[in-house]
Amino acid sequence: MKYIVDHIQKNTNKRPCIAMIPEYITIHSTGNPKSTARNERDNLAREGNTRQASFHIVVDDLEAIECIPLDEVSWNAGDGRGKGNMASISVEICESGNREKTLANAVEVVAKLLHERNWYISNLKRHYDWSKKNCPRILNYNNWEGWKRFMEDVHEKLEEMNKPQPHWAEEHFKSLNGKGIKIHEKRYDDTITRGEVFALLDQIVK
Repeated sequence: MKYIVDHIQKNTNKRPCIAMIPEYITIHSTGNPKSTARNERDNLAREGNTRQASFHIVVDDLEAIECIPLDEVSWNAGDGRGKGNMASISVEICESGNREKTLANAVEVVAKLLHERNWYISNLKRHYDWSKKNCPRILNYNNWEGWKRFMEDVHEKLEEMNKPQPHWAEEHFKSLNGKGIKIHEKRYDDTITRGEVFALLDQIVK
């Protein structure tokens, strides 16, 4: 999936350029079964579109497009000056294309947003949570079973992202396999420890 930053014009009814410190991520679906992420982004910027409603990111089965900077307000939640509008990053999920792939892309985008901010799924909201609108409608089946599944998928992806990452030198250590290793033109036999390999490689890159 491509993540594209393509912000709409400033100081319009869609992008008022009000600074925001986000506390939540609000999930929507577009309500249009034929519209792509690019369509939705371009419609925000269309001169004849006088609706105030807007969003930060829109996702389809191919790409995610950031339409408004994530530290600015978008008019997405229908709660006036409440936290849905004034303190949440809004993510629109397209209803066109490959639904499974679109949802997987949305999960990836949302998990990354949470991970980068050290947030958890408790920071996720539906449009419905702010103003009782039936949105995201593609996740409301069977008493919001789709939403529960989406939250579970985001949780799983977030747990994966939060796992400690191996030291960048791990692959160098694996090359020992009983034959030694060459570091910075010096050869070491297979008695060198993992910690010693990491320390040597760290010294080289400093």
